[in-house]
Amino acid sequence: MLAYVCGEVKDGKAILQEKPFEMGQTLNGTSKLDIYGEMNLLKKKIDELRSKDATENTIKYTMKEYGIERANFYGWPNTYAFTKAMGEMHVLHHKDNVPLIIIRPTMVTSTYKDPFSGWIEGLRTLDSIIYGYGQGEITSFLGHPKTILDTIPADLVINCVITAIVACSNQAPKNFIYHVSSSLRNPLKISDVRNSCYHYFTKVPYKNKNGKPIIVSKATLLSSMCAFDIYMTADTFCR
Repeated sequence: MLAYVCGEVKDGKAILQEKPFEMGQTLNGTSKLDIYGEMNLLKKKIDELRSKDATENTIKYTMKEYGIERANFYGWPNTYAFTKAMGEMHVLHHKDNVPLIIIRPTMVTSTYKDPFSGWIEGLRTLDSIIYGYGQGEITSFLGHPKTILDTIPADLVINCVITAIVACSNQAPKNFIYHVSSSLRNPLKISDVRNSCYHYFTKVPYKNKNGKPIIVSKATLLSSMCAFDIYMTADTFCR
């Protein structure tokens, strides 16, 4: 699962409790969530689109928007967190007497130490941005320099899973949900990522198709959408 099933921080609340979701529970409390009802709505929507001879591309993007709409209706910011929350509900509801531990990591990144520093399978979340920067394709980051990124290395998540299993092996745990994040004790700011990437790729640059090192400059941090729009407009004209 992931920590973002708890939704977005509101009303200045910085601490999210490690509590399970009951079947049908929603974040905004406006109505009861019927998972099977939601599945039927999706099927009905797809059938409606296909009856109108919509292309697969149109169906894809329409369903994407529809999913976000349904997630927002119950208080979740996106379909990713929404479906993860429904997954938790199902596991908890159907577990019967089977011991259960739920680990909720934040944004999982490449490893800290094991099997070696920087290991990752594929490019996801923050790693794809770092890769694009190293390739010279990304020259700016959108975000305030002091914004804390909710990241956690993959091997630390695995360590937490193993520790939780051992700690709860002799008896069913009363508290079985664990949030795994570095944000509070060892925060990583956007400016830290920018600086670390610059120093790393300056020392260990990627090489282009001709075998020459790709020279990167320190990325520009854009702290607002207005600054982003101005930057992109200027960049377009310069090209």
